Amino acid sequence: MKAVAYQQSLEATDPLALQDITLADPVAAGRDILVRVAAVSVNPVDTKIRKRVQPAPGEYKVLGWDAAGEVVAVGEEVSLFKPGDKVYYAGSLTRPGSNSELQLVDERIAGVMPDNLSFAEAAALPLTAITAWELLFDRLEIQQPGLKHPRPVLLVTGAAGGVGSILIQLARQLTTATIIATASRPESKQWVSELGAHYVLDHSQPLLPQLQALDLSCVSHVASLTHTDQHYGELVQLLAPQGKLALIDDPAAGIDIMPLKQKSISLHWEFMFTRAMFGTPDLQAQHQLLTDLSRLIQQGQIKTTLKQTLGTINAANLRSAHQLLESGKAIGKVVLQGW
Repeated sequence: MKAVAYQQSLEATDPLALQDITLADPVAAGRDILVRVAAVSVNPVDTKIRKRVQPAPGEYKVLGWDAAGEVVAVGEEVSLFKPGDKVYYAGSLTRPGSNSELQLVDERIAGVMPDNLSFAEAAALPLTAITAWELLFDRLEIQQPGLKHPRPVLLVTGAAGGVGSILIQLARQLTTATIIATASRPESKQWVSELGAHYVLDHSQPLLPQLQALDLSCVSHVASLTHTDQHYGELVQLLAPQGKLALIDDPAAGIDIMPLKQKSISLHWEFMFTRAMFGTPDLQAQHQLLTDLSRLIQQGQIKTTLKQTLGTINAANLRSAHQLLESGKAIGKVVLQGW
């Protein structure tokens, strides 16, 4: 099978950073399904691993943690899918990625693809949708009965990226929260407004004065999606007592939790690979999550966050996608389709 992989950690501009290769076809067993990959999306995790994880000498590492395709074979213990089913999923960090013609994935973390989306539109969704869903409902518990704030006020920083683009939609459709998104460019501000944000702030400027101008200085929940270390002090300041702060990025300087104590602010990490990485008892929750998402999409409540397609799945186009994400200027999701 065709695949795209790397042997050494290099800048995305280097022709050897990602290479076209050929690998043996994998074989489905146990609870694995074998998927013929039709489209993939690129996420920041792809670029981080390419830069930080050096394969063993002589070995190739296949990246990719967003895919849509067709099931071509199933393991003997599979009960959720059959050959011919169209699926979408984000995969596991502990296994080869989706930048290959064929991929094995545990059936418990895959979902039936929405039948009103193309492969490209579906591939844009899984990783960010799982992250956004778990962040909102498992970490921030924004629908939990008995919240101190009858109508939550949710601030989403860095909202125009992949996770923010789906998180805003989920929050608008499934919760009563007032949604405040941050973005800095005219096109990204327009994007988050179209997705359902009630208000949009400029994160290149201090946030607190902008909130006070809107009479929204009491924020109950914060989803910090990028550059948490730059905004952390202000986020603690603007959060209400007993508020909740959730983040998904990797603050370079770490997080000093002591400023949270006086307000009893709770801190939550969201890492959508946790269930698959540790084989948690609730692993199949991600299958159910993606199934629920398909229903919402088919009902017209949620739309794909695909923003740009960069051509077929090959090394040159994937290097371009990595460069775009590393520029920090990507809006929504970047997808490649076909081989």
